[in-house]
Amino acid sequence: MDFIIIIIISYVVGSLPTSIIVAKSVAGIDIRQHGSGNAGMTNVVRVVGWKPGLIVGAVDIFKGWVATAWFPHFLLVNSTEMDISIVQIAAGAAAVLGHTFTIFAGFRGGKGIATLAGMMIALYPVAVAVCIFTFGVTLISWGYVSVSSMTASVTLPLVVIMLPLIGFSPPPQPLVIFSIMVPIFVFFTHRDNISRLRQGNEKRFEKTVLSSRKNQSKP
Repeated sequence: MDFIIIIIISYVVGSLPTSIIVAKSVAGIDIRQHGSGNAGMTNVVRVVGWKPGLIVGAVDIFKGWVATAWFPHFLLVNSTEMDISIVQIAAGAAAVLGHTFTIFAGFRGGKGIATLAGMMIALYPVAVAVCIFTFGVTLISWGYVSVSSMTASVTLPLVVIMLPLIGFSPPPQPLVIFSIMVPIFVFFTHRDNISRLRQGNEKRFEKTVLSSRKNQSKP
C-alpha cells in the first residue's frame, strides 16, 4: 500500500505543469499554443525568455529529485519489504511520466528531460555530470536541443555501465536496467523533433553554436 501511495504522489508532483503556469503568469499565454507547442523549458526559453525558462527547468529538476530522493525514504521509513532502489526508480519514473503526461493539462506535458535529470541526480549524480557534458558539447556543435537530449540519453546507459569499471561506485542493478530503457523513452517523446529534423524544419539555438559565434565575430 505504501508503494502505491508513493507512486501516486510522485506522479501528481511530476504532473505540476511548471511551464504552463510560468508562461501564463509571465506572458499570459498557453505555452502549448506557441513555438514548438511543447510544454517544457526549451519552449519557454524560446517564447518567453531565459529567466522564466530557468525557473521552469529548476522546478522540473526538483520534481524528479524530490520524488526519487525524499518520498521513498519518508514513506517507507519503517519498511524492509522492498528494495529501496526499486522504489526510488519507480517513484522517479512516475514523476517523469507525470511531467510528460500531466493530469492537470489534458495529459500534454513536456519531454521529461529535466525531471529525468533530477531523478538521476538523486540516484547516480556522476552519470548526470557526464550526460550534461555530452549535452553541452552536442548543443554547441549543432544547436539542436532535441539532438543534444537524445545524445545524452544514449550516453546515460553507457556511463552507468562503464563508470564502475574505472573505479566509481557501482549503481544498483535495477538502475542499470532502467538506464537502458531511458533512450527508448526519450526518442519516443522526441518523435516530433525527429520528424522535423528529417524535414529540415527543426529550430536551432543559433547563439549556442560555436561556429556561428565565430562567424559573427569576424569583421
